[in-house]
Amino acid sequence: MIALNAIEWLPTFELQLSPILAIAVPLIGAFLIAAAGRWPNLRESVTIITAVALLWVVGNLNNFLEATPSKAEALVDVVPGMSLAFHLEPLGMIYAMIASSLWILNSIYSIGYMRGNKEKHQTRFYVCFALSIASVMGIAFSANMFTLFVFYEALSLVTFPLVTHKGTPEALKAGRTYLGILMGTSVCLMLPAMVATYVYTGTLDFTQGGVFAQPLADGALSPALFGLIFAMYMYGVGKAALMPSHRWLPAAMVAPTPVSALLHAVAVVKAGVFSICKISIYIIGVDQLRLYDQGGWLLYVAGGTIVIASFIALFQDNLKRRLAYSTISQLSYITLGAALLWPISMRAAAIHIAAHAFGKITLFFAAGSIYTAAHKTNISELDGIGRKMPWTMAAFTIGTLSMIGLPPTGGFISKWYLMQGAWTAESGFAIAVLLTSTLLNAAYFLPIVYRAFFRKPPEHDGHEGDHHHDHHDHHDHGEAPLPIVIALTCTAAATVGLFFYPDLFTGYASMLAEAMPK
Repeated sequence: MIALNAIEWLPTFELQLSPILAIAVPLIGAFLIAAAGRWPNLRESVTIITAVALLWVVGNLNNFLEATPSKAEALVDVVPGMSLAFHLEPLGMIYAMIASSLWILNSIYSIGYMRGNKEKHQTRFYVCFALSIASVMGIAFSANMFTLFVFYEALSLVTFPLVTHKGTPEALKAGRTYLGILMGTSVCLMLPAMVATYVYTGTLDFTQGGVFAQPLADGALSPALFGLIFAMYMYGVGKAALMPSHRWLPAAMVAPTPVSALLHAVAVVKAGVFSICKISIYIIGVDQLRLYDQGGWLLYVAGGTIVIASFIALFQDNLKRRLAYSTISQLSYITLGAALLWPISMRAAAIHIAAHAFGKITLFFAAGSIYTAAHKTNISELDGIGRKMPWTMAAFTIGTLSMIGLPPTGGFISKWYLMQGAWTAESGFAIAVLLTSTLLNAAYFLPIVYRAFFRKPPEHDGHEGDHHHDHHDHHDHGEAPLPIVIALTCTAAATVGLFFYPDLFTGYASMLAEAMPK
């Protein structure tokens, strides 16, 4: 109870400032990074200090959330009943905790990767990265749909220079696909759905139990139109990569690996599934979805996406492309959890956001490590690489176990809850999808691990990357630069840690589930 007493005498402005402070820290950091651009060591120090400061702010917000119910804090009123406003709630807290903690590790990793590969435009890279994290904080702490939309669009725009970082025709084409699909879906589907919500309910505020109960009861909104609005929201969130609006995700693989890690583990795709959970619970309302039987089609679309993407992943030889299709599949686990409409499945969805983040970032870090040290991008070239890069491939193996859902990794916890959710909802389809996709995950991940550790390296393979890095004295073992190895070891450790200490995320997920209708 000490924490509670401490909060009573804190000045109220500190509580009001807090979510806004989480957005301000990376924004200020972006300016400072740009100013320090000429001095690489200073620039990267500023990046890491900013990331640590953000984690400190989010950690303190976490204490506030446990102690006091959060009221929305409006920053700017746009029109009556619609403002740029922020508040704290369990789902947003999970997202903010993941993003702020992984930003630190991603920054350490980026230093090793960007320098190891002598990438150009490094200052722009770090600035856009900080701006992306600021957008994520805005999404995580948004108090209404309007705020979420503003930061959701901002995230698409500030990640565009990261996707097109290399500036090659291929990168620019991928950037056009990326921005086209993400902005197209949000402007053509999510925005009209928001307008309809505002017209029928007079509010876009995130409300316990959703905002649609009244208009449906009055007969002002037909169940068919309600279903259409729900569908427009679900497909308006292009970042959730539900098929067929998933193509931007493999396209964005041309970006440097730290960007892939940001897109696939931390910021962009999580913004998608976070928005799907948030809209289902606080805008549409789980009760209304159950009443008008609207979760059904989403369940089938998510299930289809899980299985089809896993199947496509089987046939990808490029490591990052295989990981990209794996992400499309894993994201739909979260959508599936939301579509089952049970508190336990929502809890599973919330936990899987965390489990997937730590596991997938580990896999991408390992892919970048292989590229940096050995200049290999295809799975068929990885025979025996585990002997030269034991740390990298051990971390990769842990990430793999988490994706399949095996103990002792975080992925097991979320799969377990998902299975319970499917069982509770008596959905044979969901159970079949989970079992099938688990087998497919094993089929496209385990051969990589087998290849790395149990096959002989090819005779002629002199580890071509070595002459590239002769100025690194720790390259005699063939591992990537030290910052890369440190980062991927930490994320792998966190993936295992999540299995033994899931309380941080399960606690929030339970708070979320308790607020839902049983």
